[in-house]
Amino acid sequence: MWAKLAEWWAGKPMSDEEFAAERRKLLAKTPVPVFWLFGKTGSGKSSIVKYLTGATAAEIGNGFRPQTQQSFEYDFPSQAQPVVKFLDTRGLGEARYDPREDLDHFADSTHLIIVTARVADQALEPILTPLKEIRREQPSRPVVLVLTCLHEAYPQQQHPLPDPFDSTHNWPDPLPGELRRMLIAQQERFAGLVDRIVPIDLTPIEEGFDQPQFGGARLEAVLQEMLPAAYRQTLFLLHEVREQLQDLVERKAWPIIIQYSSLAATAAATPVPLADIPAVLALQARMVYVLADLFDQPLRAKLLWKMAAALGGQILARFALRAPLKLIPVVGQSANAALAFIYTLSLGKACCWYFGEVKHGHVPNEAELKEVWGNQLNDAIAAWKNRGGTNTTGATTP
Repeated sequence: MWAKLAEWWAGKPMSDEEFAAERRKLLAKTPVPVFWLFGKTGSGKSSIVKYLTGATAAEIGNGFRPQTQQSFEYDFPSQAQPVVKFLDTRGLGEARYDPREDLDHFADSTHLIIVTARVADQALEPILTPLKEIRREQPSRPVVLVLTCLHEAYPQQQHPLPDPFDSTHNWPDPLPGELRRMLIAQQERFAGLVDRIVPIDLTPIEEGFDQPQFGGARLEAVLQEMLPAAYRQTLFLLHEVREQLQDLVERKAWPIIIQYSSLAATAAATPVPLADIPAVLALQARMVYVLADLFDQPLRAKLLWKMAAALGGQILARFALRAPLKLIPVVGQSANAALAFIYTLSLGKACCWYFGEVKHGHVPNEAELKEVWGNQLNDAIAAWKNRGGTNTTGATTP
């Protein structure tokens, strides 16, 4: 095993054929959360997708592709390397809509339903009727009702400060305008059909609200909480995806980093102690090689490989220390998966920084690269912990 590890970190890692075979095997087990958007046109579905992903309205509009006669799928950030999937049911409100086709198509592939409704909308029977059938078909699947356009209940006013809403459905009093009455009416209307209700108001900046993303963070937290545990992994760091996609080059690099991080986490979840180490390090080595090629810097990566070998040894040591945890069902596997995800993510981001510096004429030395990698690692760990991820105590320094 040690000889194989040395070989991986010394030069070009797995061949394309070897990687393709390993990737197919891991992708079959790598969880990608799928959200089913269920709401009338104009109820805020696209605004929610835009908030969660950071994609532009044009990208979202052009990204959905037909799945059934009235439903469309959007893979973010790309169809080839999705981090999260959205299914949008259209035609709701039309008399001919029949949920049976969507139920047959999406029954086993969606993990959470996001129902959207404007808080002031009282003509919701076209939503309620099919939702009852969908809920009856699979009652254990979580359903989150997102009540949008709150400002319609208090026109010409700003959103209440501080944010008066929490995780309960006991709406505080007072609330501006007719908002509390409308919330109670919608709560009664959807009783027994949804598990959580989240009031939000996502508006363009030009509309003049002091909080154009009012309630967005609460929605993201609820989605993380309601998703099955295995599917939270990527969503915990979705805000990182949004930030990285602002850069044109990293728009290409970031999906690669996320995919390799997810594959590494899947490989690390194997219940056999130490068996995952070669696979995780091989994936990390392959990721570095692919990123070097993407940035058109393969001939200048010699220093990076030296540093990567040192990092690989530290990663290997931490995995070896955690190996006994795998004897504890679920807990050990989850901790190792989180560790693999965080290390791979931070290594990929450090590589992007390195290659970006080289492209601008500065070749970082080993100490600089180690410092950047350490900062990225600590940021990834802090983000994971702050967003409810698996405890990775002991991995806070490179």
